[in-house]
Amino acid sequence: MTRLARVTGLFRPTIRKGVAELRSTAPTLSAGRIRRTGGGRKKVEVVHPAVLPILQVIVEASTAGSPTDVLRWTSKSKTNLAVALAGRGHRIAPNTVCRLLRELGYSLQANRKDKEGRSPPERAVQVGYLNDQARAFLERGQPVISVDTQKKELVGDFKNAGRCWQPMGQPIRVQIHDFPSMSIGKAVPYGIYDVAHNRGFVNVGTSHDTPDFAVESIRLWWEEEGHAQFSGADSLLVLADSGGSNSARSRLWKVRLQALADALQIPITVCHLPPGTSKWNKIEHRLFAYISIHWRGRPLVDFHTIVSLIGATSTTTGLTVTARLDLNTYPNWESPSPTQSWRSSRSNPTPLIPNGTTPFIRALLDPESETLFLPVP
Repeated sequence: MTRLARVTGLFRPTIRKGVAELRSTAPTLSAGRIRRTGGGRKKVEVVHPAVLPILQVIVEASTAGSPTDVLRWTSKSKTNLAVALAGRGHRIAPNTVCRLLRELGYSLQANRKDKEGRSPPERAVQVGYLNDQARAFLERGQPVISVDTQKKELVGDFKNAGRCWQPMGQPIRVQIHDFPSMSIGKAVPYGIYDVAHNRGFVNVGTSHDTPDFAVESIRLWWEEEGHAQFSGADSLLVLADSGGSNSARSRLWKVRLQALADALQIPITVCHLPPGTSKWNKIEHRLFAYISIHWRGRPLVDFHTIVSLIGATSTTTGLTVTARLDLNTYPNWESPSPTQSWRSSRSNPTPLIPNGTTPFIRALLDPESETLFLPVP
C-alpha cells in the first residue's frame, strides 16, 4: 500500500478506503458518476424551497416598478439581487443567483426598439401609394432615387464605433475627448441611392446641411451619373423623409427643386415618407448601413479619409458608391416665412393656373406625401 501511495501520490487512508469499497458488496456506480445518487451537497433550492419564489418576487417587483421594492432605483445585477435575498434571510452567492435566474427563464437582454408609436389608419394606404409610384417609375425605366443626409461626423482623430483587425495589443489610439473645438471640421454626407442600378452617390459637404446643399447634391448626381444612366428619362422620382434639409415643410427645398426642374427640363416628383417612417427609406439600409460597416473602427482623421472610405464601400450584391468632396459654403439661411408664398421667392414668379401648363406644386393623397415640380416651358 505504501508503494501504491508513492506511485499514485494518494494518501494511504484514501487508498485503504478505496480498496474496502471494491471488496464490499455495495452496488457499483453508473457510468459517468463519482458519487452515489443523492451524495454531495444539496442545491440551495432543495434545502430552502422558498428561495425561488422569493427571488421571482424580487425580480418581478423591480420589473413592474414598485416604489417600495428594494431594487426600484438600483441595477438588477446578480450582486444586488444576492444582497436583496440576504436581507430576506437567504445568503446566496451571486453566481448561484445567476443560475437560479436562468432556471426561472430569465436572461440578460438589451432594450428592443420595436414600438412604432401611434400609427394613423391611413398609414398603410400612404406607404402603399408610395410603393406603387416607385414601381410605376421603374417599370417605365425612369430614375428613382432615395435621398437623405447621413449622421454628421466630426473630422479628426476621434473614436469611431466598431472594431477592425489590428496586431494584438496595438489598437489605434485616438483622442480621449471629442469636443467640436478639437476637430478639423464637420463632414455632412448627403446620399443619393439609385434604386434601379443599386448605386450610391455621396456628396460630402463641409459647411451646413441646408436645402441648397441637398438640391445641389441631386444636381451633381444627375450631371455625373444620372444623365448617363437614364439618357432618355422624361421624369424623376425622389423618395425622401419628412425632416431635415429635404423636409416636406421646407419652402426653400421646394423653391430649389423647382429651379432644378427648370434647369433639367424634366418634371421632378417628390414622395415624402410619412412622419415616423424615415428608417423605411431605402437609402438607410441599402447605402448608409454599409458605409457605417465599412469604416467601423477607423478614425475619420480628415476629409480625404472620409471620401476614400465612402467611395470604397461595396457589397457582394453589387453595390458601388461614388463619393466626392464639396468645399462650397452653404449658409444656414432661414426659409421663407409660412405666410410667404414659395412662388414669391422666385426671381420670375409665374401665376398659378389650376389644371394649366404653367409650373405648379400639387399634393396627392396627403399634403406631405407627394409634390410635383414641372419645368417652365
